[in-house]
Amino acid sequence: MIVADAMPVSALSVRRIERIRWGVWSVGLAMKRREFVAGLVATAVVGSRGAWAQQSGGMRRIGVLVGLAENDPEIKARLAGFRQGLERLGWSEDVNVRIDYRFAPAGAQAQSFARELIALQPDVILAQSTPATAAVRAQTTIIPIVFAGVADPIGSGFVASLPRPGGNLTGLLQYEDSITGKWLAMLKEINPNLTRAALVANPKTTPFDYFLQAAKALAPSLQIEIVPNPIQGADDIERTFAIGAQPELWSVSPA
Repeated sequence: MIVADAMPVSALSVRRIERIRWGVWSVGLAMKRREFVAGLVATAVVGSRGAWAQQSGGMRRIGVLVGLAENDPEIKARLAGFRQGLERLGWSEDVNVRIDYRFAPAGAQAQSFARELIALQPDVILAQSTPATAAVRAQTTIIPIVFAGVADPIGSGFVASLPRPGGNLTGLLQYEDSITGKWLAMLKEINPNLTRAALVANPKTTPFDYFLQAAKALAPSLQIEIVPNPIQGADDIERTFAIGAQPELWSVSPA
C-alpha cells in the first residue's frame, strides 16, 4: 500500500487506479498464469515418480497450501483456473490426481498445515503466498514445491537465482521490483504536486525491504520522499487510514 501526500483525486483517477490494479488479473492473463502454474505442477507430478505411474496407473497426489481464506472469491477463481489448467494437461481431480487443500489466511497455522500435507506424501506441493512457501520449505527438501504469489523468492531464501533456482523449489515471481517505481510514477501522473509517499505493508507477510529499496531507488527522480510505514495489526491499519483521511492525503493499495 502507498499512502501519499496528494490533492483529492477525481473519480476518473480512481477508476484509472482500479484498472491498473485489477488489470493484471484480466481473464486472459490470469488464465495464462494459472495454466503456467498448472504446467509446472504437472511436470513435477510426472517427474517425481513417472515410471511408477506408467506401470501402475495409480492416482497421483498434489498438496496445496494457500495463504488466503477458503471462501475468498479471488482464491476460488484462481484454484478453479488451476484445476482447468491441469485438466488441459490430462490431469483430472479425483480421476487420476487427488488434490489436498489447506488454507492459512495471512500465514495462520501455515506450519501445522504444511506438516499435514507433507505427511500425506504428495508428489508435488503448490504453495500460494510467501508464508505458505516458507512453511512447506521448512518441512521438506525432497518433495517438489511450486510457489505462486511470492514477491521476492531470492530475498526470501527460496531460490538461489531466477534462471537457476536450485533445490526443490520453483515458481512464479509475483512482482518485479520495478513495479514499485511504476506505482509511484502512476501517483505522480495523477497528481504532479506529489512530494511524499508512505510505503505501507506487513513485513511478516510481505518482503517489505524488497519494495522499499525499489521505491527509494526511483523516488528521487520523481522528487518524492519515501516514508517507510510497516504495519502488523488492525490498529496500525486504522492509524494509517486515519492519516490518509487528513486533508491533502489519500491512499492506493497496490497489492
